[in-house]
Amino acid sequence: MHPNQIFHTQEYQENLAYAAKRAFGTLAVNGPNGPLLSHIPFLVDKDDVWLHLVRSNPIARVLKSPMPVRLAVTGPDSYISPDWYEVDDQVPTWNYVAVHIVGTLELRPADELRDVLDRQSALFENELQPKTPWTTQKMTPEVLTKMMRMIVPCRIQISDVQGTWKLSQNKPDDVRLRAADAVETHGMGHDVETLATLMREA
Repeated sequence: MHPNQIFHTQEYQENLAYAAKRAFGTLAVNGPNGPLLSHIPFLVDKDDVWLHLVRSNPIARVLKSPMPVRLAVTGPDSYISPDWYEVDDQVPTWNYVAVHIVGTLELRPADELRDVLDRQSALFENELQPKTPWTTQKMTPEVLTKMMRMIVPCRIQISDVQGTWKLSQNKPDDVRLRAADAVETHGMGHDVETLATLMREA
């Protein structure tokens, strides 16, 4: 997280809601030979995060007992040119939204896997309406059973949620709004239109 507290504008629940909506992030744990990372979809349910890992995933292999974990969720971002502020003596920077979920990762019993899969797919399929939702019931029992043998259900018990919303809040309003206009037109990064909107609302 960015050390400047001016960029920590969102409360716990707002940061968690953002992560829940994004529903995709980078899972990080300390492995025996250094950090282990995995890019995963996930589901937030109250103070828990539910996910599944392929059995051969390095994190799944070291997850013999509950262990500390961090799940990094990134949002829109863009390079910010000093020229966009239209004031002197500025420096290049990068604006972005990032939320970190901190907690304890644990393996869950195999009989919970089907529920995790069904709830995850329902979350994402709901975003595709009016398409008829895909469900695991569309799979033949043999194929579903084979697939489920290859993955394991996991849960993160959340202990903290931290967010950085770096949106040029440290600049005067007129300067920030000029930069937002430039981001929308010339931004380089991910989802620059959303970033520009957030900068205007900051």
